Amino acid sequence: MTHIRSAILLAAGRGVRMRPLTNSTPKPLLTLGGRALLDHALDRLGTAQVEHVVVNAHWHADQLASHVAGRPSPPAITVRHEDQLLDTGGAVLAALSENLLGAGDAPFFVVNSDSVWLDGPVPTLTRIQAALTEETDGVMLVHRTFQIHADVGFGDFFLDPWGIPRRRREREVAPYLYAGITLARPALFAGLPAGEVSMNAIWDRALAAKRLTAVVHDGLWFHLTRPDDLEEAEHALMAQLTGPTT
Repeated sequence: MTHIRSAILLAAGRGVRMRPLTNSTPKPLLTLGGRALLDHALDRLGTAQVEHVVVNAHWHADQLASHVAGRPSPPAITVRHEDQLLDTGGAVLAALSENLLGAGDAPFFVVNSDSVWLDGPVPTLTRIQAALTEETDGVMLVHRTFQIHADVGFGDFFLDPWGIPRRRREREVAPYLYAGITLARPALFAGLPAGEVSMNAIWDRALAAKRLTAVVHDGLWFHLTRPDDLEEAEHALMAQLTGPTT
């Protein structure tokens, strides 16, 4: 199994649906269980022995830079300021173009900065690494839609018996939701021009080429889009940590 040394943590968005909490605070610095959302992800990456993480920043970028400057290493952190939002895929392309995500064809994690997860029996990042093969350019983490209490619409993906995702079609209800983590090879982004591009477009290209697989998360995962989601996650996390109280 390849040791993953680099990651990019996507933290540049304005967090519009989390307003008013994000009016003066970037969403990654909102707290859950007494820690910033960003720190939950960075802690997991550090535990997985990821050595270097790029954090892209735009909305209240100065706050993000100040926060990560106070974190202990590892992982080492580079804050990449985006004067103009590049969307999720564009942020990765920009980091790749500046050689911030390792050398050659080494794979790296792409993690949403608001992704907070608790591991199942085997660490989640280890399970994703184990699923990357020579026949794939990316592995995404998905979670069972029915286990999410927040509004997640009609889900995102179906999976075949080999873990190959398929997009939900019109009027379908999909059993799996993207859970904010992708393990990617640089080949996933090859040939794309610099600028604004969504990870969705990059996934679609990989799906068409049958170069993308998925791992189903087997632990607790929080969908954090609106203020109510954050409040509910606090209760769920406390219950998970303390166990039954009656």
